[in-house]
Amino acid sequence: MPLRLRLALLFALATAVVIAQAGVAFVVQLRLSVDASLDPGLRARVAVVADELGSGDGSTALGPADGIVQIGRADGRTLLTASPAAGTRPLLDEAQRQQALAGEVSFTGVVNGDRSRILATTVPTRAGRELVVVGTGTDVSDAAVERAGSALLLGGPPAVLLAGFGAWVLAGAMLRPVERMQRQAAEISDDDLGRRLAVPRTRDEIAALGSTMNALLARLQEALLRERSFVADAGHELRTPLAILRTELELAARPGRSRDDLVDAVTRAGGETDRLIRLAEDLLLLARADNHQPFLRPAPLSVPQLLDVAARGAGARAAERGVVVSVQGPDELDVVADPDRLRQAVDNLLDNATRYATPGGTVSITAITPVPGRFSLEIADDGPGFPPDFLPRAFERFQRAEAARSRDGGGTGLGLSIVRAIAQAHGGSAEATNRPDGGARVTLDLPVALATTDGPISGSTTAEPTAPPVLRHRRWGRPPRRDAR
Repeated sequence: MPLRLRLALLFALATAVVIAQAGVAFVVQLRLSVDASLDPGLRARVAVVADELGSGDGSTALGPADGIVQIGRADGRTLLTASPAAGTRPLLDEAQRQQALAGEVSFTGVVNGDRSRILATTVPTRAGRELVVVGTGTDVSDAAVERAGSALLLGGPPAVLLAGFGAWVLAGAMLRPVERMQRQAAEISDDDLGRRLAVPRTRDEIAALGSTMNALLARLQEALLRERSFVADAGHELRTPLAILRTELELAARPGRSRDDLVDAVTRAGGETDRLIRLAEDLLLLARADNHQPFLRPAPLSVPQLLDVAARGAGARAAERGVVVSVQGPDELDVVADPDRLRQAVDNLLDNATRYATPGGTVSITAITPVPGRFSLEIADDGPGFPPDFLPRAFERFQRAEAARSRDGGGTGLGLSIVRAIAQAHGGSAEATNRPDGGARVTLDLPVALATTDGPISGSTTAEPTAPPVLRHRRWGRPPRRDAR
């Protein structure tokens, strides 16, 4: 059922309920008021009967023939006189008689099949106190109440219909911007995500809904563009090793190739295959990070030991360029993290730093605990540093700073993206900056204990409140040999 029709029906139903309740309350109050308006006249008749009874001449005027009058003893057992309209049966029951003896009682009842208003009280006479009951028909009040009820029955349905029609028109006017936004949203395709919904200038909930939908479209456009760019970049990165792999296999399949040629072709094909495997694993890790899928296997580990192993491996590669890798940090720093992923992040940063460091320069790794419960890893080089326009997008995928930093090795532009994904998966962050005295610097801020749904993992340790002093300074790599003078 359309929302507009539901609103109209609900509004009509609510109006009908309100009119019915108000009408019933009005009719009941009208009847009570009209019936109560008869009491002054009945009291006047009681006063006339009391005067006649007090005169002692033995005559009592019972009023009109259709008037209701009964006079009896106070005990209620003896009826002295009664008008034809009142009949010979007492009009009061025991409870009403007790109220009349105490003062006065008035009520509406049925006398001889007709609805009548009754008033009873006691009046003094020479013989004592006698019970006087007078009444009158409620034809006039009944007619007034009937006319009021008829007016409600006749006027209620049109009022309900009018209210429903008004709600229909009002709902249509209120929902018109929604219908317009619905049509506009239906016309937006994946090739035209730059379009936005027309938001009304009403500053109400509908305008807020339109603004929220536009913000959602902007996020979807950004996500789609990022996905398309990711697919295009991934395809571009995969195309080169696949083309090389195909070329090597085609050359190996040619007749007349020697055994050494075949071995050389298969070796080069194996290298390209390893490159494809690494790229696929990197893309899988980033996909899991985007989908918030857990990919960490946390365990207690020693940060100094991990950094020593990583620096030793990077120093062996950096020795060809005369770059020295140094490690500074405390002798002991035990944390809970994924050893493999943390080593992968450090290796990626060391690979970048040793590649772009000045030949004969130094790459430094510094580990500190700046605040309780957290530790930082800083990898810095003394090269040209990051280009200023590259820093805002340093951690984006397939981004390289080739214009200002020379490359002596291949890369996919996923290294820093993986570093940030690993840091965020640990509950930390990554930041890329330039050193004031030159060179690039990447800082990882990580928790000492990797949190889980049940709290810190068993075996975690707590960092000291202040940063411990540097206790060791290790260096790996070999500076270029200089001729002795």
